[in-house]
Amino acid sequence: MSRIESRIERAMAPLSQAVDSARLPGGVLGLIDRDGNRAVRVLGAAQLTPERRPMRQATWFDLASLTKVLFTTERILALAEAGTIDLDAPLISVLPDFRQYNPDNWERRITFRQCLGHQTPFPAVFPLYTYGRDPDLLRAFVLQHEWPAGPAVYSDINFILLGLALERLEGRSIRAMNPGTGFAWSAEPAQAAATEQCTWRNRLLVGEVHDDNCAALQGAGHAGLFGTVDGLLDFAVGKLATTAPDALIRTPVSARRTHGWERPHDGWSGGERCSADTIGHTGFTGTGLWIDFARGHAWTLLSNRIHPTRHFDSGIFALRRAVGDLINAD
Repeated sequence: MSRIESRIERAMAPLSQAVDSARLPGGVLGLIDRDGNRAVRVLGAAQLTPERRPMRQATWFDLASLTKVLFTTERILALAEAGTIDLDAPLISVLPDFRQYNPDNWERRITFRQCLGHQTPFPAVFPLYTYGRDPDLLRAFVLQHEWPAGPAVYSDINFILLGLALERLEGRSIRAMNPGTGFAWSAEPAQAAATEQCTWRNRLLVGEVHDDNCAALQGAGHAGLFGTVDGLLDFAVGKLATTAPDALIRTPVSARRTHGWERPHDGWSGGERCSADTIGHTGFTGTGLWIDFARGHAWTLLSNRIHPTRHFDSGIFALRRAVGDLINAD
């Protein structure tokens, strides 16, 4: 058995236990090294209700907040490298109407780099979708709302604003932008992992975005991307092969974050055994991707842990850490 096969075999133990104990309907685990050697394992069901469908390697997942790093961060950093935007310029350099009725407020001083690193005072959670279903009106709300200022926390608002900047620069909606090879903005229901029975859309979500705010905005910079395990592994091996040590996705902006990505800290999702030169990110639906540049490998754990409801302790936080520790056990 190859080294990569032995790593994924032992890392499957906690995922198998989670599926066998009905804490997760199903899951897919993928591992790749910088030479392109990959291993994938699949367990359980892509959907439980109203009918059961098996999980497959080709199953499409709602990647949720992985959108932030797979799409939005990539686009923003490419624009910065091209000189189209300055990461240390305020967002109003692209969104001059942001909080335009109060030119002296703090929101107008927020920069692209601060949003990428979640170093802003925006609230962690805000239910935009409860303010209506008109996407243009909701965009105006985001730009003109008087946001309460608090401590710097991980906030979707940062990437919703970065998404609005991308839309303004490209003159089209995010859903009209090419998300890249191996990714899409929706998926065929028969090929997708089911997520939640939505209480305000009044249907089971399969192949359409789960995130409430992204759905109401009809596309946003913080969520909405769909992908498969192989799409994520292809992305990761590209990063392993081409990302220089001084690249911004590897450059810290705080003790916990780089530009867009999370970096190792006590209790983080990648476990305790990865190298310090690792980046990762997770998604609310039960997804995650981690890239360890020092060890030369990357892994992704994809699950439908909120199917049929989020109001259940799936154990996803401990599961991610356990899988990461077993991947990196030697």
